[in-house]
Amino acid sequence: MTITTTTGPPIGAEPMGVTVNGAATPEAAAAEPAASPIPAARHAAPPGRAAGGGDATVGEPATAASHDPRTHGFLPERPPVRSMIGTWTRLDAMARAAATAPDREAAVALVERARRAGELAALRQRVSRLSLRNAEAAAMRIAVIAVSCGWCGLDPQAPAAREIADEAFLDLWAAIAHRIDHDQFVALPTLALHNWAPERKPRRHIPIDQLARTETLVPIVRWAPEGQPLSRLDRLMLAATRLEAHGIWLFRLAETLAGRSPDDSSTPTALRRLVRVQHALRAQLLAEAAELAAAPATPQQRAVLGALAEQGALEPPVLQAADAVLGIGGRRLGEGRRQLLRRHLPAQQRAWLSAMDRHCAPVRTLAHRGGPDAAVYREAQESLIALRRTYAALVQAAARPGTAPLTVAA
Repeated sequence: MTITTTTGPPIGAEPMGVTVNGAATPEAAAAEPAASPIPAARHAAPPGRAAGGGDATVGEPATAASHDPRTHGFLPERPPVRSMIGTWTRLDAMARAAATAPDREAAVALVERARRAGELAALRQRVSRLSLRNAEAAAMRIAVIAVSCGWCGLDPQAPAAREIADEAFLDLWAAIAHRIDHDQFVALPTLALHNWAPERKPRRHIPIDQLARTETLVPIVRWAPEGQPLSRLDRLMLAATRLEAHGIWLFRLAETLAGRSPDDSSTPTALRRLVRVQHALRAQLLAEAAELAAAPATPQQRAVLGALAEQGALEPPVLQAADAVLGIGGRRLGEGRRQLLRRHLPAQQRAWLSAMDRHCAPVRTLAHRGGPDAAVYREAQESLIALRRTYAALVQAAARPGTAPLTVAA
């Protein structure tokens, strides 16, 4: 399968395995997601939102609407805020300048100038007025600034952080974290899933995952100067967004498997389809690798990737969802390591993954059995391991100048 990085038939536009060479398979009916035994995680979707990124509804409840990962995975429910308004245009400008700064010292100088001008204090006073959607947009820009300055591993409320980073920026960071109820948001999910927009406005409303699959995506805050080609870091972040969008069927299959007995006749069918989805996601990454390796990179961008990798903040959410079903991370890395990877996700998403850990435990008993069903389960595990290795190689290609494009054997 060759998957383009712009337009084309999306992975999962039709249920995987429903047709083979145009003919319907017997698996089709069993492949549809069953009613999930897992209660839907709660995700904020306030009834009233500001159109731009400025001050908006005050104090929206964080559980205004239910979030079902089968609908659009862990993508935001609406496209990210592209243009902030009001006082928040200063944060947007600071993030754009920090992303293209030649080094950390230059990015830190930008923050210090904003503090001396009183801009950071002014923004801090307005955090409570942000709608949740606009607070997430502000968080993405805070994350860009934090990693550009080399501060991504800091706890903004820790006393020791005051000796390293600008205090006014830390206060703004902590206020945003409190507003979105997410302390560890300076990580790949925020930097990727809230930093994209379709290059052209779609002609009609389409689901968010389909939008991210079928439209050419561009970053909102670029790591490359305007007028220059996208950098490797830009392309890596967009690849992570497309991976999430194409992986929507993985979320649906995960909930299909939740609570299923390993002896259920539909279990091996769902596992076979899980293998197909993971193979397709790997093919997508391989198709993007050559273009990413040919893109320009700077030492500052490689420093950003290195800092995120040190914090374990580069694991795409869709891979964590597959891990929750198949148990690779828990067995190979230890349960504590798995939770460290998840700390960069919002609380609702962490809760969904923890529920999946519990409800998919019966399926994971296939690891200790023999027979064809156990063989299918092991094939699913192996395909996830291959997918993770391919993603890791893509990160390495982004971080190392002169890295050769991935091969199918990567």
